[in-house]
Amino acid sequence: MSALPETRLITKVATLYHEQKLTQTDIAKRLGISQVTVSRLLKRAEESQIVRTTVISPPGAFVELEDMLEKKFGLTQAIVAESQSDTEESVQAAVGAAAAYFLMTTLSSGEVIGVSSWSASLLAMVDQMHPVRKIERCTVVQVLGGLGNPAAEAHANHLVTRLARLVNGEPCFLPAPGVVGAASSVNVLLKDPYVQQTVNLFSKLTIALVGIGSIEPSSLVASSGNVFSAKELQEIRGRGAVGDICLRFYDASGQEVRDPAGNRVIGIDLDTFGHVPRAVGIAGGKRKYAAILGALRGKRINILITDQFTAANLGKDRIATRNR
Repeated sequence: MSALPETRLITKVATLYHEQKLTQTDIAKRLGISQVTVSRLLKRAEESQIVRTTVISPPGAFVELEDMLEKKFGLTQAIVAESQSDTEESVQAAVGAAAAYFLMTTLSSGEVIGVSSWSASLLAMVDQMHPVRKIERCTVVQVLGGLGNPAAEAHANHLVTRLARLVNGEPCFLPAPGVVGAASSVNVLLKDPYVQQTVNLFSKLTIALVGIGSIEPSSLVASSGNVFSAKELQEIRGRGAVGDICLRFYDASGQEVRDPAGNRVIGIDLDTFGHVPRAVGIAGGKRKYAAILGALRGKRINILITDQFTAANLGKDRIATRNR
């Protein structure tokens, strides 16, 4: 078939399919050709740009920003929420709502769901969720101990219990402080059978949702009492730390920065978290920017839920992510 007649036939098939909304079967009968030929010609129409598809993003949808983040940082998925302003309160509400929708639409029965226990973004998420009706046999696992304060324990219980109810699942608490006074206490607490039961589930998580912390604690964490002292935070910062996931610190490239006083955290470690199939970081705002960027550069998360202001700033970063 010469080029001109073939181009005419390609255009004819494309017109019937895209403009007149005929099925491929109807087109084949009308033109006296096979359905396989119709399918091939429609593909040729796209390859030769006779047919061009344009997606117009409505207000509040940031598909281009999401695609940019996914390609730039090797993410499985990026979700960019629309925040009314770049204030911390507005960003938390927007990111929490986006995380709630993501979780409600992606969970399956039998999931083992890890959640960090002290995150304003996760609290905003569960407060904006609706019950997920069609799933069952889920387990919600607390992956970071409470922070040793009655208020902290109440928040942790609220987060884990409420999420378990929303997904028709069972809560599994981590009955230990998030940070203990000495590294030697960690081994003692890890021998507790109830602590062991929860910790053993860390390697079985199918999805984990965590906030991304900056070195300067949020008002929520600060109100819980002493987690790390000002002197300790200064020393951790001096070692290059820019943020944390479940109180495990890392630097601007995502490399872990160890606590100078030894391992005093009772919760999931960065390596275990990195092997969770869907490791979801939920964070946004100016104060969290360096921490989010470090987590992305180090590939500490594979799904990011953030706001449009933070996403745009992340797009300006010129340093490529490293391979783990």
